[in-house]
Amino acid sequence: MARGRKPAAAKKVATKKPVAKKVTRKASAKSVAPAFLTKAQDALAKAESNVVAVQKQLDAAQKKAAAAKAKASKTPTAASKRAAASATTAAKRVSVKVQAQKDKVRAAKTALAAASVKASLAKAEDAMKGRVEEFKGSLQAKASKDLEKAAKAFEAKWKKARAKADANKVKARAEKEKAKLKQVAKKASTKAKAIEKAEADRLKAVEKKAANKAKAAAKQAAAKAKAAEKKAAAKAKAAEKKAAAKAKAAAKKAAAKAKAAARKKPAAKKAVAKKPAAKKAPAKKAAAKRAPRKAAAKKTAAKKA
Repeated sequence: MARGRKPAAAKKVATKKPVAKKVTRKASAKSVAPAFLTKAQDALAKAESNVVAVQKQLDAAQKKAAAAKAKASKTPTAASKRAAASATTAAKRVSVKVQAQKDKVRAAKTALAAASVKASLAKAEDAMKGRVEEFKGSLQAKASKDLEKAAKAFEAKWKKARAKADANKVKARAEKEKAKLKQVAKKASTKAKAIEKAEADRLKAVEKKAANKAKAAAKQAAAKAKAAEKKAAAKAKAAEKKAAAKAKAAAKKAAAKAKAAARKKPAAKKAVAKKPAAKKAPAKKAAAKRAPRKAAAKKTAAKKA
């Protein structure tokens, strides 16, 4: 009777062996890359392609600006200078876009690094669970083999004791794997914090540099405007001074001319016998009268200028 029951126990062991295989298949199925890691990889690829596209725009804009500058240097007209300035401004704008896209690439790389850390952590956790389940299955298979050697009278008692022992072993193994996982998580957290800190420091330095650059540009523009205003005021003052001097000289010249004409007038009255001289005296007198008018007209023109 005892010999007839042994093949039945062997059949039970054979039916329990595939359980361990199913556990390994589940573990291999969970090794697929998680969605958040794929999403971070796609975001990085998209950001890098955007950088390439905007870089092409920058190359074209810089080429156009160089051509416009060359044309302006050969034919320095107002239109060519405006075209060169416009092309240079457009190139600077595209350069700002390139920098912004590069910042996005850095951010995407940071996000991908964080996602990779998270994925490795998830993978380690799945591996830990798989090892625990595999160990549990191996213990069950071993228990089935050992159970074949036990007597029928002790079967119930043996199963109970073995199950308790296996449960304690599984618990101990699970605690051991959890301790390993905790160390992995701690390292991953430290690495992620270091990456975030480095990125924050870099962004802070970039912002500080941009603020200093903007402040220097504003200061330079204010100084330039003040110098231009001072130059224009000096030019206007010089022009006004020149016009006043010119008007004063003209008035002085007209006064001298009038004085000379007044001196010649008595001489003309004495020579009554000479008719042509008498006719010329009114002409000189009219010239003397016109001289102050001309000086006044020149002075008015100088003020308007």
